[in-house]
Amino acid sequence: MLNLTRNELLSVSKPARYVGGEYNQVVKKLDNIKCRYAFCFPDIYDIGMSNLGMKILYAVLNKRKDTWCERVFAPWPDFEELMRKKNIELYGLESKDSIKNFDMVSFTLQYEMSYTNILNMLDLANIPLLSIDRKEEDPFVFAGGPCASNPYPLIKFMDFFLLGEGEEQLNQVVDKYVIWKSKKLAKSDFLNAIKEIDGVFIPSIHTRKDMIKKAVIKDMNAVEYPTNFVVPSTEIVQNRISLELFRGCSRGCRFCQAGYIYRPVREKSADRLLQIAKESIRATGLNDITLSSLSTSDYSQFQKLTSSLLDICDKNKIGLSLPSLRIDNVNLDVLNKVQAIRKSSLTFAPEAGSQRLRDVINKNITEEEILDGCKLAFENGWNTVKLYFMIGLPTETFEDLSHIVLLANKIVDVYYAIPKDKRNGKCMVTVSTSTFVPKPHTPFEWFGQNTLDKIELKQQFLKDKLKNKNIKYSWHDPKVSRLEALISRGDENISDVIYHAFKNGAKFDSWEAYLNIDAWEKAAKDVNISINDYANREYDLEHEFPWDNIMHGVTKEFLIREYNNAIIAKTIQNCSKHCAACGVTQIAKCKFLEKGD
Repeated sequence: MLNLTRNELLSVSKPARYVGGEYNQVVKKLDNIKCRYAFCFPDIYDIGMSNLGMKILYAVLNKRKDTWCERVFAPWPDFEELMRKKNIELYGLESKDSIKNFDMVSFTLQYEMSYTNILNMLDLANIPLLSIDRKEEDPFVFAGGPCASNPYPLIKFMDFFLLGEGEEQLNQVVDKYVIWKSKKLAKSDFLNAIKEIDGVFIPSIHTRKDMIKKAVIKDMNAVEYPTNFVVPSTEIVQNRISLELFRGCSRGCRFCQAGYIYRPVREKSADRLLQIAKESIRATGLNDITLSSLSTSDYSQFQKLTSSLLDICDKNKIGLSLPSLRIDNVNLDVLNKVQAIRKSSLTFAPEAGSQRLRDVINKNITEEEILDGCKLAFENGWNTVKLYFMIGLPTETFEDLSHIVLLANKIVDVYYAIPKDKRNGKCMVTVSTSTFVPKPHTPFEWFGQNTLDKIELKQQFLKDKLKNKNIKYSWHDPKVSRLEALISRGDENISDVIYHAFKNGAKFDSWEAYLNIDAWEKAAKDVNISINDYANREYDLEHEFPWDNIMHGVTKEFLIREYNNAIIAKTIQNCSKHCAACGVTQIAKCKFLEKGD
């Protein structure tokens, strides 16, 4: 149990984050447990408990009789201060035992700006930060998740990485661990035992010449999926039943890492999703369902699924959310039914203001489709639209930026062109911009990020131009995006920057109140690294990236072809309609090719 008094616990914000005991949590007796597993999310409980991957792998591991998986989150600074004062080591929520005593400590890498939190969590657990300093009695420390597609910035801290999708891969690793532990062998023997498993990358064994093929789930209907997941006892970011429709995306937006590393597209059937929905409602009592995918309205059984889900939601008096909709294929009949259950705003992502720049990024939507989509929504009772854009995209000019302003104003004009008696109050268009970050395994990995000065100039341009009272402008801090680019494009030398940044006081870098730019600037200077060189540099097509040995299926030849298409603003079709020959069939079957398209 925690060595804390009631008053000490109540002295911190949201103490429910730290006590566990939630409905559906898994508690096991240690007698038959051969693998104690800490699933660490390097951010606060509120965000980690909203993560679908954590819910899935928690269920996968706890289904095993020989394994106990516990949840671990980064403590907010007020609770961390209390932990250090009371000498409380970082612990698993279920048992309250220090994770230093666990067998495996894993981190999910969802966002580069959480990396200093990883070091802080290890430090709180009194686990050596550097893998080279860990002894035989220390737990194995490893990481997986989307950001592990470039493992090199964390290479000095992790004993190994799990690349790709973990549901089957993780069971294979734990199987090997249980056998290894029973034989009481050296740590190196375990690493050698798992090195041939798909997606396992071991820094002490593998080199850049060793091609590591990601793990991939081939049958989405058969894979483990939780329905009795842990129900938080305090407010979190998204406390909903999440239905994962499919993995992958057929759209081919050139900036989108997820669209490439999760190929090929693999769907769950509508019948399986409806079964999951019904079981989840019974097991959790939650009053919202959300559909999860990279492009929800591209799901092949979208009409059937949403129609049946709406009946279920209506019967159970719960809401249905439809995120990640494409403005060019919005089904207003479905949206109207959703609106009748629960009012909501509409969110679309044109990404770029001008048609030329949308063609550069292969967004494949036109201004006419955007305006028509907004008009239909306005005519059917909506009056609020959120638009997401990126600035600093490759080849972007200020003329492209001016089209963001023109588009936002045209959408307002579309609303007020509707007869007054059919409008639903005042129109509000929110324009939100983030800064482009070049990501590994995309056609844009060779492009540099705009300099900080240039991004700030572009943001000021939009602030000056977006003056319409019906338009609100918000933007993302470019200083964070600059650090994100540093890490995203980083090699093993960035491990030293992260280490020194942490030692200089950096943590919770994605939180504006805690972002410590000075800590990062000093860290880079201490190890003689130029942040601008990593973030802003443009590479030629022959450049060898550190992550080139990580094989996600999409070939380098395809990425180069798409890079060249971007330069001339040439689009390619949705690959569900015409195969783009991306090469992903080398790791898994593509359903679109199976159809003969």
